[in-house]
Parts: sequence; C-alpha cells; structure tokens
Amino acid sequence: MGLFDKLFGKKEKESLDEGLQKTKEGFFSKITKAIAGKTTVDDEVLDNLEEALVSADVGIDTTIKIIEKIEKRVKQDKYVNTAELNQILQEEIAAILVDAPELSYQDFEIPEGRKPYVILVVGVNGVGKTTTIGKLAHNYKKAGKDVVLGAADTFRAAAVDQLTIWSERVGVPIVKQAMGSDPSAVAFDTVKSAVARNADVVIIDTAGRLHNKLHLMDELSKIKRVIQKVIPDAPHEVMLVLDGSTGQNALEQARQFTATTEVSALSITKLDGTAKGGVVLAIADQFKIPVKYIGVGEKIDDLIIFNKHAFVESLFTITEKLKT
Repeated sequence: MGLFDKLFGKKEKESLDEGLQKTKEGFFSKITKAIAGKTTVDDEVLDNLEEALVSADVGIDTTIKIIEKIEKRVKQDKYVNTAELNQILQEEIAAILVDAPELSYQDFEIPEGRKPYVILVVGVNGVGKTTTIGKLAHNYKKAGKDVVLGAADTFRAAAVDQLTIWSERVGVPIVKQAMGSDPSAVAFDTVKSAVARNADVVIIDTAGRLHNKLHLMDELSKIKRVIQKVIPDAPHEVMLVLDGSTGQNALEQARQFTATTEVSALSITKLDGTAKGGVVLAIADQFKIPVKYIGVGEKIDDLIIFNKHAFVESLFTITEKLKT
C-alpha cells in the first residue's frame, strides 16, 4: 500500500466521487466535447478547452495559465494527440494545487511541539463555518484527540447556539459567553481552558463581517494578541471556510480575507451541490494557500481531507452513475 492509498482510502474516494458528481457532469462533458472527433491538439482544441475551463469556474487567469502550459508542452512534443491531452491536463491542474506544508493533518495528527494546536476559523456567515468546525472536531476526536471549541462569534446568538449543538453532538467541551461579549475574551478563556485540560486541539469560531474590514482586522488581531499571552506561537493555523457553490463570489471572499488576515489554510464546503467545483483551482492558484478540507455532504463524516491527486483523478473519471 503506497502513501496515496494510506492517505486516501476507498471510503474517501467514494465520497469524493459522489460529492463532485455535479461538477464532473459539467466539467468532464465540456472537456470531452472540446476534443471530440479531433486527432491532434490544434488551436481549435485549445480554444474549446479554454472555454470549458472558464465555464467550470476555473477562472480566466488560472485557465490562461493552464492553456499556456499545455501549448508549451504541445510545441515540445509534436506527437501529442487528444488522447494524451487528458493526461497532460490532469498533470497541469495538479501542479496548480498547493501542497500543505505539513502532512500531519492527513490523519488528524497535530504537529510535534504544538499542543494544544490552535485553529482560528474565519469566513462569512452562511458558508458552513460552524458545520465545518463541528466536523473538524468530530474527526480530531475520532483520531483520539481531546478537543475544545471556542464560540468567539459573539455577535450572532445563532452562531453560539449552533456551535453548542455541535459540541453536544460530537461530545467535546465548548467555551462561550453571553451574546455581545468581547470575542477576544472568549478566545482567551478557550485557550486557558484547553491548557488546563491538557487538550490537544483548540478550534475557535470567529465572526465573519466583511462590510467593515478594518473592524474585522482589529478584532482578529486582538484575538491573536490575547491567545499569545497563553501560547506565544498561537494561532498555529488560520482556516478560511468558503462556500464552493458560490463560484467566483468565493474567490472574492478569499481576496477580502487574505487582505485582512494571514490565512494559512482553506476549507471549501458544499461542493456536492454545485457544478462550480473548478473554483477550487482558481482559489488555490491565485492565493497559493493549501486546500486542506472539502465538504461533500451534510453528514458528520462528509468533511474529507483534500488530496489534490484524488481530486483531479475524480474530475476526469466518469462513474457508472454519471454514464446513466
């Protein structure tokens, strides 16, 4: 069993294939149509391919980059035909996706010397942020880790209530205060509690308000400062949650948040309900931030580790379900 098989098992592959079905229906059918009946990769094939990528929400800039690389390879290898184009395309797409600097997250381990491992989660309302936190907590607990949640989105009562429900569902403690409390105070108490409990992982929810970027920046900076009083090198990760079904809007949200705070990881949700899964490529390419997790359903186990090779392979694999 190789590294790929260890990190991405049969169950995960089936979840990915099923979750990407709508994207595959659009993406693969357009790619197939772009090269149908062609024996060589000519300008028409490349134009059709470009159109297919853009329509799958890969984005113009990223699409151009992919096309230019394919053109270069076609010029170098005069014998390239459309049968080989699929393989070349898969390789170039995989090359765009950024690898996470640490592989420990692949089995929900925490990096050595970082206990508790502190994750700040950011993202606008409605993207699946709270659900992602709950699913993350579930996965870490399943991996044998002690987890503490922090409800620092104190501006919405619903956010605290939802996170409380998830904490009860997963069976992990939550630190919270009354609505309108200082978010940094909640974050401070959460980290203090985690240290006292000798917890392994801390996941802190934060408010996602983009209408006032300066306020958001100040709030996140304050949260970082106060938790560093307890753990000097925290937070160890700032995870941005994006709704993949919003396509280019997700790209704009990534632009806003990366300008506001130091995002180090991405989690992209709701890919099971959209044909716009190509936006994963655009986001990874433009911001050079690794996608660590993707959401492919509502069930508690439907947050899966992102493996770029499995993702690309799935995009180019037509299952029996798709053929019917």
